[in-house]
Amino acid sequence: MGPINDAAKGRPAWAPPVLRGDRLEAGLRTLELDVRGRLDGLLQGNHLGLVPGPGSEPGEARPYQPGDDVRRMDWAVTARTTTPHIRETVADRELETWVVADLSASLDFGTAVCEKRDLVICAVAAVVHLTRGGGNRIGALISNGAETVRLPPRGGLAHARNLVRRVAQMPRAPEGTRGDLGALVDQLRRPPRRRGLAVVVSDFLGDTGWERPLRALSARHDLIGVEVIDPRDVDLPEVGDIVLADPETGRQREVHASALLRKEFAAAAQAHRAQVARALRQAGAGHLVLRTDSDWIADVVRFVVARKRGWSGAAS
Repeated sequence: MGPINDAAKGRPAWAPPVLRGDRLEAGLRTLELDVRGRLDGLLQGNHLGLVPGPGSEPGEARPYQPGDDVRRMDWAVTARTTTPHIRETVADRELETWVVADLSASLDFGTAVCEKRDLVICAVAAVVHLTRGGGNRIGALISNGAETVRLPPRGGLAHARNLVRRVAQMPRAPEGTRGDLGALVDQLRRPPRRRGLAVVVSDFLGDTGWERPLRALSARHDLIGVEVIDPRDVDLPEVGDIVLADPETGRQREVHASALLRKEFAAAAQAHRAQVARALRQAGAGHLVLRTDSDWIADVVRFVVARKRGWSGAAS
């Protein structure tokens, strides 16, 4: 479908700005103000940030509490005391973050207030804001399936703005270009990097060949998967005859949206989403869902607060 027109009546205040064409630069400035203003206003004190630090240095051991990350279990102390203990970590003040931004053809789609592609840009802007500062560095791998751009990690406001701009300026892939998220994630593992934070932003549609590379990545890094969804990814409208198209293969099929077909489509979509959630959970990744029909900044805030509660041992 074509670009969404933000001049349409009833566009909600939380909708992302237009991030294309001659409105790109103005949209990026608005996005930065939205991220800084709303995130700082809604996330206070210890809630500001995505990680407590990459945890590269071991600290004190303490008794395990429900909600603690089992990957930080201290088995030596646990065996000695016969009580489960986890090892606290000393926060490294120089965090290296890598963002994998999937902009393959399936993201060039949206039926609500924006395209999924716009939410990828918004998610990257939020990650940049929540991780920069204090000597931290952020880099990115950006791919549309036909071309991959690697931005080495650097610090500073100018680099942060340029990174978000490069994601927004990534051209759309020609129709029929298939993305490979697994290969993209695998690129982040080579060469091995110091422990840090990795954020993968995608709609995770198609096959799940990215599962094994993601698990391998999580063995060294804190990991977050940002799943971008449009309502039509999970539910077909009751509109009679429609043409379904796969933008990554170019194949089209005309179908009648009967009640049975819509039910089967919804069941298949729900099963796929459950598979994505299970794969991210098994990789030890945080799972943030952003929808084109939902307030994405509010969803980011809820995710960050839940992560902080999990680290503190409180119920999330």
